[in-house]
Amino acid sequence: MLFLITALAALALLHGYPALRIIPTLGLTRGWIAGLWIAVAFFTLLPITPIILRVNGFENAATDILSWIGYTSLGFFSLTFLVVVFRDLGWVALAAGAKGLSLFRDWTAADSATSSGFDPGRRQFLILVMNVGLLGVSGGLSAYGMVQARRKPTVMEVDVPVANLPDGLRGLRIVQISDLHIGPTIKGDYVQRVVDQVNELVPDLLAITGDLVDGSVDYLAGDVAPLAQLQARYGRYFVTGNHEYYSGADHWLQEVDRLGITCLQNEHKVLEIGGAPLVVAGVTDLQAHQVLPAHRTDPKAALAGAPEEAIRLLLAHQPGSIFAANELGVHLQLSGHTHGGQFRPFDYAVAATHPYIADLHDHNGTWIYVNRGTGYWGPPLRLGIPSEITVLTLVPAQGQAGLGS
Repeated sequence: MLFLITALAALALLHGYPALRIIPTLGLTRGWIAGLWIAVAFFTLLPITPIILRVNGFENAATDILSWIGYTSLGFFSLTFLVVVFRDLGWVALAAGAKGLSLFRDWTAADSATSSGFDPGRRQFLILVMNVGLLGVSGGLSAYGMVQARRKPTVMEVDVPVANLPDGLRGLRIVQISDLHIGPTIKGDYVQRVVDQVNELVPDLLAITGDLVDGSVDYLAGDVAPLAQLQARYGRYFVTGNHEYYSGADHWLQEVDRLGITCLQNEHKVLEIGGAPLVVAGVTDLQAHQVLPAHRTDPKAALAGAPEEAIRLLLAHQPGSIFAANELGVHLQLSGHTHGGQFRPFDYAVAATHPYIADLHDHNGTWIYVNRGTGYWGPPLRLGIPSEITVLTLVPAQGQAGLGS
């Protein structure tokens, strides 16, 4: 219930504020104005309606269509909200500056009687033109953002320097995908493109760091099926994200296992690669216990009994797992969850709630890489923050002291 109230409040703000600032300036009759407000109310409720339907078992093509319309309109209204807010902040700044200038003139001039002489009708016309222009900008950005969201993910090549890296692990290529969000708007055709891209990269090891799906196994099994074609020399590994727990985590773990992908639930595997041990560990999502108490994330259990001398790789959906990972001597953590913010400038808000939101970072001697998401969630929209498939190559550190030293 709290989630629903919070979501509705956020949606009301995103839709209501730009409507409040634009509709009264259009010079329409009362009937048209009432109709526009009804439409705004409809689009406010639309993004959350398919979620409620899916949670209650209504998964079908009609629900997917509602999702497409609702999420697309949400992207448009979100951008319109931002554009209008920036415009209004600019006006406030200009008004404050003009007021300050007026006071300065009153203070310095003997005759302070002034008149703006600005025609109110002209002012209203200029506001109308500006608002129509803002809607055009939002529409154009929405269309461009959708094209960017639906295109093939960008391949990010990243070298990870590890101190005292064994010869057998030098050049090891770990391919990471995350946050595919297979569901109402991401279907099997997109998944197949991702699978083909991954296989072309010839990974030594594949990491899938959660939020694979938004929906049930019964409805999405066909769309997820191409994942069985994924290839990696030393194995394919998966950890749960928070969205698996909204979609029936136990059933999805069984399905992922059936596809031949190894699920790591607070556990690890020890691989022997070129005569050197590599620990591949995985933890459940940080919020898993809120849905399934038995799935509470436990990094200590995940690494219990792992050889001390081995390089340690941890798959953890949320970047917040880095604090425990560092204490446990992990060399590299792979995460997702943040989508990098998905579209600017929302990345600033995301950055306020996570220690890292994208790229490679050195956290007190533990490397963490945060994938921007191979798919997207909600609005089919990416602006300035591309979806990605990551290729992480282990290389020896040059003069670097770290956990491997």
